[in-house]
Amino acid sequence: MNLTLHVWRQKNERAAGRMVRYDARDVSEHMSFLEMLDVVNEGLIAKGEEPIAFDHDCREGICGSCGFMVNGIAHGPQPGTTICQLHMRHFKNGDVLYLEPWRAKAFPVVRDLVVDRGAFDRIIAAGGFISVSTGSAIDGNAIPVPKRNADISMDAAACIGCGACVAACPNAAAALFTGAKITHLGVLPQGQPERYNRVLKMAVQAKEEMFGNCTNIGECEAVCPKLIPLEVIARMNRDFIKGSLFDRPLSAASE
Repeated sequence: MNLTLHVWRQKNERAAGRMVRYDARDVSEHMSFLEMLDVVNEGLIAKGEEPIAFDHDCREGICGSCGFMVNGIAHGPQPGTTICQLHMRHFKNGDVLYLEPWRAKAFPVVRDLVVDRGAFDRIIAAGGFISVSTGSAIDGNAIPVPKRNADISMDAAACIGCGACVAACPNAAAALFTGAKITHLGVLPQGQPERYNRVLKMAVQAKEEMFGNCTNIGECEAVCPKLIPLEVIARMNRDFIKGSLFDRPLSAASE
């Protein structure tokens, strides 16, 4: 099939960007979307032009590195799918595709379709962990975990931090990401000692990173490639209220 691509090209965060038209010829329906871009880039390099920059690593929908907008939809039109796992059979010959990076103040453009998602790392560093004594590993059966809690935790832990939720949200909120990271620890016994202090610290960090506020529109859940449910945001909000009343972090209490 033959496609027309309009790709956002931008040299760096400070440079002005623009859409540039490219023709993708003889595209196999068996290619992934990124493989299609690889072929386009080979043609650009052969002509002495700069290839299109885009993030990728495992290309198996696991690492969360890849991601950009395809015709205004994060990761493209196929639900529950990362852009690296989106195959060209979901498009038709002659389609016109517009490729743009994630659009959020907290995700500055590095180059073309690549954005800096370091804000996510800083949210996790603020409290997305548990503090335990070092030493030999505890027997997995030593701490009973209810099946329902284990399922909730595993579902939330599926978040790969790709940033699609932020890009799709009209407010550029990171609520689904932050809620997932809080939920997967907060429902387990190991996460209880720091449960409320954790949510306060991570929420404060998300605000400092200039993410917007959640207004429960639901676009984040719709584009999440791992189908993280909106209920993680409700859990985060509930724990935030409880933490605000009973377990304020030291930094907040000293202000």
